[in-house]
Amino acid sequence: MNAGQTPSNWGGQPISVEPPPSRVVSVKLPTVRPVVTYVLLSVCVVVFIAQYASNILLGGDLPAVWGAKVNEWIVRGELWRLLTPMFLHADIIHIAFNMFGLIRFGPALERHYGHWRFLILFLLGGFAGNVASFIMTPNPSLGSSTAIFGLLGAEAVFLYQNRKLFGRLAQQDLIYLILLAGYNLVYGFTGGGLIDNWGHIGGLVGGTLFAWFGGPQLAVEGLFPSLTVVDRRETRQAVIAGLFVGMLFAILAGATIVMRSLS
Repeated sequence: MNAGQTPSNWGGQPISVEPPPSRVVSVKLPTVRPVVTYVLLSVCVVVFIAQYASNILLGGDLPAVWGAKVNEWIVRGELWRLLTPMFLHADIIHIAFNMFGLIRFGPALERHYGHWRFLILFLLGGFAGNVASFIMTPNPSLGSSTAIFGLLGAEAVFLYQNRKLFGRLAQQDLIYLILLAGYNLVYGFTGGGLIDNWGHIGGLVGGTLFAWFGGPQLAVEGLFPSLTVVDRRETRQAVIAGLFVGMLFAILAGATIVMRSLS
């Protein structure tokens, strides 16, 4: 994914609210260490090192052979290939771009989603992207950009659903994210088939759906000056959203496997 730098650090900015009668105060957002973000980054780097070592020592990229999205092998029952591609990369430039995207979007999202919900978001985006790629293109593929596009969609939803709290900052970043997604998708469709654009679209859809129904909805509670930011989205809603998105793309993958097995 060709990810650019966000114009603002909305994840670390205080929220401005207006208590009675008219004074504006800042409410500090909770601090959450992006543990899952850095664990995911570390896993991708370790796997890439294993790929590099395999090429040198064994004369081939065995992790990619075992885990890349290859349609024929998925139809034969190797279903893990709908998940494992998000941890594999083709070369140093490929992993560098994707890890840059993870670092740009991950910490701020994890701050509001929490560790487990953010992990589910990442995995659902990657899974949805690989399913879309499996359905729409015969080409083998690998890379975390499916999951990164899921994060991009989730950030856009988060800013939109919480736009009253972030104000003009949300509007500016939403415009930026729309332009970023549009540029990457257009570039993907004109890239001569080297970019798995259907994987990007699937990841974007999966992450957006989960964020819309299961992402954080922030509210400021309390009496001035003792104000706190809370997430009004119930855990149950996030679980249902995750199950819905996961089952939706699992059904699509299953139906495709059945049809191709019978053809």
